[in-house]
Amino acid sequence: MTSIDVHHLTKEYGTRRVVDHLTFRVRPGRVTGFLGPNGAGKSTTLRLVLGLDRPTAGYATVGGRPYVTLREPLSHVGALLDAQAAHGSRTGRDHLRVLAATHRIPDRRVEEVLGETGLSSVAGRRVKTYSLGMRQRLGIAAALLGDPEVLMLDEPSNGLDPEGIVWIRQLLRRLAGEGRTVLVSSHLMNETASFAEHLVVLGRGRLLADTSMRDFIHARVQPRVRVRTTDPTALKSALARHGHDAVQHEDGHWIVQHAHVDDIGRLASAAGVPLLELTAHEGTLEQAYLDLTSAEAEFAAQSKEA
Repeated sequence: MTSIDVHHLTKEYGTRRVVDHLTFRVRPGRVTGFLGPNGAGKSTTLRLVLGLDRPTAGYATVGGRPYVTLREPLSHVGALLDAQAAHGSRTGRDHLRVLAATHRIPDRRVEEVLGETGLSSVAGRRVKTYSLGMRQRLGIAAALLGDPEVLMLDEPSNGLDPEGIVWIRQLLRRLAGEGRTVLVSSHLMNETASFAEHLVVLGRGRLLADTSMRDFIHARVQPRVRVRTTDPTALKSALARHGHDAVQHEDGHWIVQHAHVDDIGRLASAAGVPLLELTAHEGTLEQAYLDLTSAEAEFAAQSKEA
């Protein structure tokens, strides 16, 4: 099983501890979202896993081995940390050819990833003429070049247009569906919610959560149900009999707190209450994330009271 394993990983710069005894595992076959406020230690953790920085304590392995011991690492791990890393004077194709040659990857693979990332038509242009979104695609192409079992991507949606965002979602899901290990760092909560199944959340270098997306949200944001009926008296009575608190709003709809839509639907049906609307108001990743990390942000604006 090719997983990313982090064991008591710690990194200090002088007296500042950026990564604080982190332990977690990123498993294959699913997309894991890597979340945290600015300064949480996400980028440093990725660099430590990839051997770009040395830990103060602890260690990280990929498939049971430190990254620095891997032969031809691009064939094992594909990473995107900085979309600006490609040399601006090279063409996109030549950038990938250099990487392929240094890792003994067949040249035909260059054309395959150019096609897969939508860059075939601009592969002969110099990288310095690329937009941010095109550079991002080139970085993803480089990560895919060795057909690796493990992908580590930092903000892969950055600079992509709407079509590109849909494309990256589909790509990440497909890679995980093929049994690969996929770790994606992002600040975009709604975007992460569209592709991640599991979450690892950091705050000030510490592990705050390592859980499924569903459990993360349900543990922090209680679901609600919106209901409209032609018989509010019967609805209120039925809800009260089953211990549900409901609040009626001016336009006639009711909000039932801490409830799931299936339960309220069955309850209303059994009581013979006619329904005009029955809508789930499930918690979002953004709500749950802000609830967990509000005290962990390095920079936070002060709210003004009216």
